[in-house]
Amino acid sequence: MPTLGTQTISSSYVQLLKTFTTGGLSGSLQVITDGDNDASALSLSTSGVSSTGSFSVDGASILTGAVTFGSSLTASTGTATIGTLFASGPATFGTSFTASTGTATLGTIASTTINNSGLATVGTLKVGASGPSLTAVTFATAAYAGATVLDIDHATTGSNVSTGTLAASGVVLGDMVIGNINSIGSTTGATPAGLLQDFRIESAGVLRFTIFNSTQTTGTIPAGTIFATALRFTA
Repeated sequence: MPTLGTQTISSSYVQLLKTFTTGGLSGSLQVITDGDNDASALSLSTSGVSSTGSFSVDGASILTGAVTFGSSLTASTGTATIGTLFASGPATFGTSFTASTGTATLGTIASTTINNSGLATVGTLKVGASGPSLTAVTFATAAYAGATVLDIDHATTGSNVSTGTLAASGVVLGDMVIGNINSIGSTTGATPAGLLQDFRIESAGVLRFTIFNSTQTTGTIPAGTIFATALRFTA
């Protein structure tokens, strides 16, 4: 690139960059032009930078604020590491995407494989191309006091059922419930495999568990912990 010091003004002014107006930089973005007023893709102001063309960075880039992508973000090679990312359209990553701090919000993720070693928070999870959408998952635990459940045809007074309720905040009628009591396997008397467990929603925020003894032997279930999960699907 030639220096301006050896050139006349008439032959070198076109090499100079300037703002489109005559007032210099201001708070409003102004297109940067050459000496002949040929516009570049770059606009500058005292508080911002804008480009209407492609933007390439050969070295490392450090973005300390929020980054907003109107349509797409493509990381063809290497690793894209961004604190906070907002992408309203599809985002394509050739190798990896890491959000070490902040929140990564993506409108659409197109990938055959997603590997996540940390905590992933998903609002709605679509299962398969035409499968259902998982919209809520509730997990609840409660102490189980233990119980004695008589055999199925016991003639004396008593019960072959142990039942009760536990709180599960957010559960509503229509959710699917699965659960277990971790002390069932330590039951004495009745065979643990013959103790049938049932979990269902009794009302909003309340789950009911029932243990039924289907064996011919009375069993004593020791105290333990109840674990229950409720899943909510939409078509």
